[in-house]
Amino acid sequence: MQGYITRGRLQVAEQLDKFINQQALPGTGVEESAFWQGTEQLFAEFIQQNRALLNKREQLQHAIDDYHKAGNPTTGTDYTDFLKRIGYLVEQPSHVQVNTTCVDAEIATMAGPQLVVPINNARYALNAVNARWGSLYDAFYGTDVINNEGGAEAGKQYNPVRGAKVVAKAKAYLDTMIPLAKGTHSDVTDYKIETGQLSIALANGDITTLANTEQWQGYQGDIDAPSALLFVHNGLHFELQLDPTHPIGKSDPANVKDVLVEAALTTIMDCEDSVAAVDAEDKTLVYSNWLGLMKGTLSIEMTKGGQKLRRSMHQDRVYKPSKHAHVQGELTLSGRSLMFVRNVGHLMTNDAMLFDGEAVPEGIMDGIITSLIAKHDLLGNGKFKNSREGSIYIVKPKMHGPEEVAFSNALFARIESIIDVPLNTIKMGIMDEERRTSVNLQACIAEAKSRVVFINTGFLDRTGDEIHTSMLAGPFADKASLKAMPWIKAYETANVAVGLRCGLSGKAQIGKGMWPIPDQMQNMMETKVGHPKSGANTAWVPSPTAATLHALHYHDVNVFDVQQSLDEHFDGLNDILTIPLLSDAATLTRETIKREIDNNVQGILGYVVRWVHQGVGCSKVPDINNVGLMEDRATLRISSQHIANWLEHGIVSVDEVKASLAKMAVLVDEQNAGDEEYIPMAPDLENSIGFQAASELIFKGKEQPSGYTEPLLHAKRREMKAKLAQG
Repeated sequence: MQGYITRGRLQVAEQLDKFINQQALPGTGVEESAFWQGTEQLFAEFIQQNRALLNKREQLQHAIDDYHKAGNPTTGTDYTDFLKRIGYLVEQPSHVQVNTTCVDAEIATMAGPQLVVPINNARYALNAVNARWGSLYDAFYGTDVINNEGGAEAGKQYNPVRGAKVVAKAKAYLDTMIPLAKGTHSDVTDYKIETGQLSIALANGDITTLANTEQWQGYQGDIDAPSALLFVHNGLHFELQLDPTHPIGKSDPANVKDVLVEAALTTIMDCEDSVAAVDAEDKTLVYSNWLGLMKGTLSIEMTKGGQKLRRSMHQDRVYKPSKHAHVQGELTLSGRSLMFVRNVGHLMTNDAMLFDGEAVPEGIMDGIITSLIAKHDLLGNGKFKNSREGSIYIVKPKMHGPEEVAFSNALFARIESIIDVPLNTIKMGIMDEERRTSVNLQACIAEAKSRVVFINTGFLDRTGDEIHTSMLAGPFADKASLKAMPWIKAYETANVAVGLRCGLSGKAQIGKGMWPIPDQMQNMMETKVGHPKSGANTAWVPSPTAATLHALHYHDVNVFDVQQSLDEHFDGLNDILTIPLLSDAATLTRETIKREIDNNVQGILGYVVRWVHQGVGCSKVPDINNVGLMEDRATLRISSQHIANWLEHGIVSVDEVKASLAKMAVLVDEQNAGDEEYIPMAPDLENSIGFQAASELIFKGKEQPSGYTEPLLHAKRREMKAKLAQG
């Protein structure tokens, strides 16, 4: 049984109470009694509002269900008038301009990749925060960006043929990022500094310099033999690393051993979709890791190459500036990704705290505790600075419409008063991943116009909500077709247009969603350049290596120039509201249906069994063809809702889905056979908690709030933890 400490109307789990009092509070200037009194008042003030917002979601859903059951039109003015009448679609304010201040450059004026990682995994968190800089040579060499042709296969030993391809490709990028006044970087035999200028020798004996000399920003090492040269292009920095003694450097005519690129400008430390945190034990770990990140003390011990080592947060990068840097003294660049923290949304409760004997809304608990912890950064209590502008960055997910944004805005203001920081210190990221937010985005931004630093789109959660909202309108198209239908393009385009119209350019991030296939980096390089071309100044990537590669897209495309050329008046509402239904169910063959169901079921089982049995909230899960895909609750939501919709409309039968579940459980067990900690589902499927969780997500999918998977997952994970505790 969980032990609690009573604090007024609050009961706080013992281990969480101890963590807050002994680790989180000291050094913040917030007195223990004042904090707990303020937190008690916070819940007293906001719990009922939170509950009312959730009730509003249910009321709207019931009205929409009744509308579709009555056979009413799903397009045209009848449909939009109905949505306005019930308050789903609201009047958009005519002129909204954000006035957010004290925003760090990584968010406001720079464009580059963004990572999202589960904060309860310290190794992933450290890898992400240290992914601000990445080796381009390593990223090329270790991925399929370099092909295996001509003897360039990657193996356990270094392959000089592959290495030569890496160097050639990197130097071709240098020619686009820092072109020379004449010649190419592949012809360079020497980079040196003479009389305060960069002098570059070519193989033919010519001496040249950069076409734009302002791009050279500084150097490391001795001026007569620099170890690194720093450059800037499209607001992003990168280093040429020089070392004539290095195995790579000594084989290079100019002694270049690597190109280090500024990569993951920002990282979202996630308490939400990628995390399995269901109780006080889990939440205390989440908050403890956030404290370690804010104070710069988070570290792990690991073994690599037979050697034990400790991984911790990287130091800043310090350079001697060139005159083009226009700085006095040393030039210092952050060695770490700027961190957001993603709090839980409005739906879930967690019994790590009780208020009047009931589990508290987890999002409110996250808000007060993560903000308290982030105050250490504001006060300079840590080894490093996260926000040099004195802000706390919180991404708030799963908000449905402007009322819920207004609630979060008021919540943040109340939290600021409790932890004694100025109004609007806490900045807000609004995730445009729910349908009611998409169609009311300008009104949503208006409700937090002094806090907004981030909006983004995401196909998976957005599609899950699309299906659940219109569950009774008819059968939805297959998943592949959904991506090609008008609503998704209009949604993606409108998000950028609304962001620009509301003045986010130069003040906030306009973001795009995740690349889901970590092992297909060449495919990513060919595809994901579309994100900066769309006017998005950040986009999600699944790994530090992917961040290093995706950074090149922001050298290929100047996002802020693109933003200047876009149509801010794009609306797209009619297309966004066009429900992506199956045009003709008769065109689906039984084989097509079976393949669609098997693909969905395999993905659901592959993710859920790890979530429930092992507490892994985000992972690379092999699909039915053994292609590793990044899976989290957003992918689970769309897959489970899609099958629930096809069940509802008779495209597939209960027996067919059950047969697929049984078959795919065996396949998933086989795919995980190499994991020593994996707990198989078969042969006793009836008593497999993970299998039962996956089944319920499908067969009870229609009744889940907004189609969310968290209520069932949390319940089953708690059941599994209790079973594991009993041995």
